[in-house]
Amino acid sequence: MSFHKNLITLSIFAVIAPAVFAEDSSQNQQLDTIKLQAHPLVQSAADFAVADQVIDHQKLAQGGVTIGDALAGELGVSSNQYGSGSSRPVIRGQDGARVKVLQHASETADVSTLSPDHAVTVDPILAKQVEIIRGPSTLLYSAGTVGGLVNVTDNKIPTQMPEDGLEGTAGLRYNSGSDEKLASAGITAGIGEDFALRVEGSKRKANNYIAPDYFHEGEKERRVDNTFAEGQTVNIGGSWIHDRGFIGASYSNRQDQYGLPGHSHEYHGCVLHNDHFHGCPKPDPTQPVHEEEHAHGGPWVDLKSERYDLRAELLNPFAGFDKLRAHASLTDYEHDELEENEVISNFKSQGYDARLELVHVPVAGWEGVIGTQYSQQKINLAASEHDDHEDGDEGNDPDHHVHGSSVVMPDTKTEKYSLFALEHKQIGDVHVELGGRVDHQKVKVDAEQKDYSGTAVSASAAANWEFAPNYKLSLVGSHQQRLPIAQELYADGMHFATNTYEVGNPDLDKETSNNLELGFHYQGERLDYHAHIYHNWFDDYIYGATVAEKDNLRGINYAQDKAKFYGAEAQASYALNDTYKVGVFGDYVRGKIDSKNAPRVPAGRLGTKVDASFDDHWSGLAEYYHVFNQDKITSYEQETDGYNMVNVGVSYAGQYAKNNDYRVYFKANNLLDQQVYSHASFLSNIPQVGRNFSVGLEFGF
Repeated sequence: MSFHKNLITLSIFAVIAPAVFAEDSSQNQQLDTIKLQAHPLVQSAADFAVADQVIDHQKLAQGGVTIGDALAGELGVSSNQYGSGSSRPVIRGQDGARVKVLQHASETADVSTLSPDHAVTVDPILAKQVEIIRGPSTLLYSAGTVGGLVNVTDNKIPTQMPEDGLEGTAGLRYNSGSDEKLASAGITAGIGEDFALRVEGSKRKANNYIAPDYFHEGEKERRVDNTFAEGQTVNIGGSWIHDRGFIGASYSNRQDQYGLPGHSHEYHGCVLHNDHFHGCPKPDPTQPVHEEEHAHGGPWVDLKSERYDLRAELLNPFAGFDKLRAHASLTDYEHDELEENEVISNFKSQGYDARLELVHVPVAGWEGVIGTQYSQQKINLAASEHDDHEDGDEGNDPDHHVHGSSVVMPDTKTEKYSLFALEHKQIGDVHVELGGRVDHQKVKVDAEQKDYSGTAVSASAAANWEFAPNYKLSLVGSHQQRLPIAQELYADGMHFATNTYEVGNPDLDKETSNNLELGFHYQGERLDYHAHIYHNWFDDYIYGATVAEKDNLRGINYAQDKAKFYGAEAQASYALNDTYKVGVFGDYVRGKIDSKNAPRVPAGRLGTKVDASFDDHWSGLAEYYHVFNQDKITSYEQETDGYNMVNVGVSYAGQYAKNNDYRVYFKANNLLDQQVYSHASFLSNIPQVGRNFSVGLEFGF
């Protein structure tokens, strides 16, 4: 039976099931005062990472389907959107390998760091919540993520028995901007007294999206070519649950097909030769434009990922420790990039990840967790054969090295061994948090280049001083080292998605940063606000240095230099009465590499919003913000115009049966139908979706 039929059956079953809906209706929460979940077997702020921002399922259900778009409205976060099928979060001007995206504290093992057109294989629609983690807590998972990291927590493996033996959710959503149709559902069922089974899935289909005043090849178009996206996800998991812990496993299958907008054929065959390109085909104006055969037009990605997870948790495992956690995953990932329905490149990744954590009993007032982690990723790339063009005998001249690989990077195998610890203690009015991490990495390459081996040591400390009632001053400092990834070491080929020809550097050293952040917080009955300023100083910052340009094509060599990023974030809100709460917010970041502007740094943002809770059923929101023009650009970039964004929404929550809830919501996005260009995106010249409306229905049981 097809997944589509299974999903419909699951949705109908969700509506009629007589069970209890227990969805948390809170949205952005501070984890220093709450637990992530009520169940004692699940991590809490007392023994695990403390997140600065938490986005709950209710908000995620109305937001973007890709992880970057789902978080783009959060303070300090932007998206490097690449059409509708792929996006990564950009946090405080950092993206790629410097913003780790985790799947329930585990590596995603996809190839999203290789290129922005590669999807991150997490599903915000099925997520329980998304946590943006900063400070010493980041070292539990990764080093070098100075802006923060993203942890997408899920329900795939139950950690507690469902109330009355059955619980779940089901939802339907439609968006007018791309004719997007989205369905999702999940059920947790108790089997006997100790075993819980979880089944969940989502299915999405969206056409090319609408953009205002969009011109393509001199003609005005209603929709942006090749921005379609469709896909489906199925997760099945189960766990044995006891008073002292649980052990569970899950299987996930994800399939996506999405277009690659902005792709150019004119650079096929180009090779990088020192500081210039050669072998590039010359356009023939007498030849007609070739129409793509795929139904949606243009190049596209066909993706499949299978993942297996095993998780276990045990209370009081042995003397001296309160809790033991173990997590292991295996991921088989593959995607094809197609043109004219022919595969032009194939990306395969096989990843293993395992981590063990021990929460120790308090020692001299210090509480915390220690652990170890091992990860391995094999990346294999293949491409259709293209003739390499050489001018004369330059290719045989040892002083003129010609790069002309038919793939972006040779096959690699990356292994990483890690030790980490996080400790915290309350000392009078000051809460102190300490974190540390040691990583040892080995990268083997199937080529003539040398293998890589390196060790990185990182440490971080934070102090939160409640110097007066309701007031808190925070200071966070860290010294972090990031080891280069395989792409930065061994890339040698064309990235058509970014119009770059990339050449790695196997002699790269580890990247080192020293980071400071100062925060001021107030929490009162009606008024609350917080403000942060931060500064990151980098030595041996790894980046793609432009060494050659031809029209829109750039040749880059991975290099290292000094860099700095600094900025500020602030947010304040005031409850006018029991119904209305008004707020203001803003963020700004500036980045420089070797005293020159860093690329794709998001523009500043300033806005206001109103939240309304009219009664126990009706609620609403309205927000306005202005994104400023970005004129702090590097040599090959263009300025990006600013825009005004207005979003409004309303929702109604009720019961369709005793203890069975539902929620209907409507949201208008980009109400002014503004032209929106994102400077953080590699497609900063491609407009994003114009005025659009979303309507959705969710059931809980």
